[in-house]
Amino acid sequence: MIDINLELAKKTIENFIADDIRKSGLKGGVLGLSGGLDSSIVATLAVAVLGKENVLGLILPYRKSSPESKRHALLLADQLGIKTQEFDISNMADGYDEEMDKIRLGNLLARIRMSIIFDQSQKNSYMVLGTSNKTEFLIGYTTWYGDSAAGMYPIGDLYKTQVKALSRYVGVPEKIIAKSPSADLWQGQTDEGEIGFTYERLDDILFRFVDKKMKPEDIVLSGFDGDEVSTIISMVKKTQFKRIMPPICKLSGRTIGVDFDYIREW
Repeated sequence: MIDINLELAKKTIENFIADDIRKSGLKGGVLGLSGGLDSSIVATLAVAVLGKENVLGLILPYRKSSPESKRHALLLADQLGIKTQEFDISNMADGYDEEMDKIRLGNLLARIRMSIIFDQSQKNSYMVLGTSNKTEFLIGYTTWYGDSAAGMYPIGDLYKTQVKALSRYVGVPEKIIAKSPSADLWQGQTDEGEIGFTYERLDDILFRFVDKKMKPEDIVLSGFDGDEVSTIISMVKKTQFKRIMPPICKLSGRTIGVDFDYIREW
């Protein structure tokens, strides 16, 4: 794991959540509770500062979703004492009468889920709590305007391996921590299987490239395979468009530049 002060990270994220909710004038936070690691730790940290009565977890299964995902979501909700609501999105997705491959269907499900989360945000005057982490952002392993749409990202500057360590530190159930990360987009799907690398390998290379600003050739000299370094850096470059606001054609005045904290200029 990339070194991190777990207590400092915990307090920093909790303060971030509390401060952003206060500034927004909203009453609490709402998130999709998938039964996975990322949503579990975001819910746990949100409850610590907002109170269990001000956090809402939404369970949004599709007909092919794993029953384990729902069980783990309810396990976490029961441990935290938070309210949950379940909305089966099968009819919404199947009502779009279009033949789709797995990737397109996964993107559709992610966007349907986020539409429901934002609607419940409006209904309850709650902030949408994003659950994406730094590893996912950097390689573009997010659905544009699906899970990449939120009001804030409490763990957006934590690599996945750091999320795992912090989850154990704050008491996320071990059943959730130990299982293979999965977006549960189709039966048997796992994040690492779809990406092609373990999170440990991804994080080691991304940390050197992004945080330590090492050149690709220097990363290779530090003990990594050249092809995997090239592939991972290519993922970062090709998905830069997901990490910035859509460009606006300015007809008057000067264009306002957008700076993104996670990735340096190429």
